[in-house]
Amino acid sequence: MIALQDIRSLTDFQRNTKAHLKRLKSTGRPVVLTVNGRAELIVQNAAAYEDTLDAIRGIQRGLDEMKAGKGEPARMVLDRIRAKHKIPRSPR
Repeated sequence: MIALQDIRSLTDFQRNTKAHLKRLKSTGRPVVLTVNGRAELIVQNAAAYEDTLDAIRGIQRGLDEMKAGKGEPARMVLDRIRAKHKIPRSPR
């Protein structure tokens, strides 16, 4: 979810580029740039972008493995973890 402080006008970004770049680097959060009050662009630093791509690739690998029949249902995995660590099932 994008926080209100992460929405800026393109004009503000152009006028204060150095400050925006510093904040992008320090927070790692993307910024939504608006034109005439409408979201037009998303800007983020390279490291945060790479992290996003890595997450997407991981999700895609998991989906591909499930399609190939290599996965296990989450309930079975969670039951195995509960048994290993002697964690009781929570009441419903």
